[in-house]
Amino acid sequence: MYPEPASPSIFAKYTYLALGDSYTIGESVTTENRWTYFLADYLRQAGVEISNPVTVARTGWTTAELQEAIRESNLTNTYNLVTLLIGVNNQYRGQSLETYRTEFRDLVNTAVKFAANQPSHVVVLSIPDWGVTPFAEDRDRNKITQEINAFNAVAKEECHLAGVVFVDITPASRKAAQDESYVASDKLHFSGKMYHEWAIITLPAAKAVFGK
Repeated sequence: MYPEPASPSIFAKYTYLALGDSYTIGESVTTENRWTYFLADYLRQAGVEISNPVTVARTGWTTAELQEAIRESNLTNTYNLVTLLIGVNNQYRGQSLETYRTEFRDLVNTAVKFAANQPSHVVVLSIPDWGVTPFAEDRDRNKITQEINAFNAVAKEECHLAGVVFVDITPASRKAAQDESYVASDKLHFSGKMYHEWAIITLPAAKAVFGK
């Protein structure tokens, strides 16, 4: 079932919606080790009374599947902070940049609506590079990197046009090429150590939403 309810800070002053795929739910790590939960915790440490995220995400989702899940979730609330991280499965399945651009643009617009039509309250994270993980050792890693870069260039352009913040966590994801402690036990996704770093990178943009 989705969306996943916010807890334990459900009565906090501010609310947070996290949209995405396996990276948002932290495939192969505990809930507390998701980057979204780290981010909420850091915001609270900065004096922002925010709940843990309501999460609409699932491993394997493309942009189209996330949008369909959002429609099926019947979410009607608005949120003070909305984050979006989506696109790796579009790349993995060989979908076109043109399709991604159209569907990603729609998702950004959806995220802005969830943020009470305040684009500055939406933070988009770049697609990490799964090509550096052990799972990709028998694949063309240079091709994966080039394609991830191309998808991220589209996302960055669309975020700029929409007036939402784009945070580039892709360089950090590539640390896993030299340090497998950044990789989860499934050898494909990332570990809590990596998600912790993504939260730190994202924190300034999230704090700015609340004037911090």
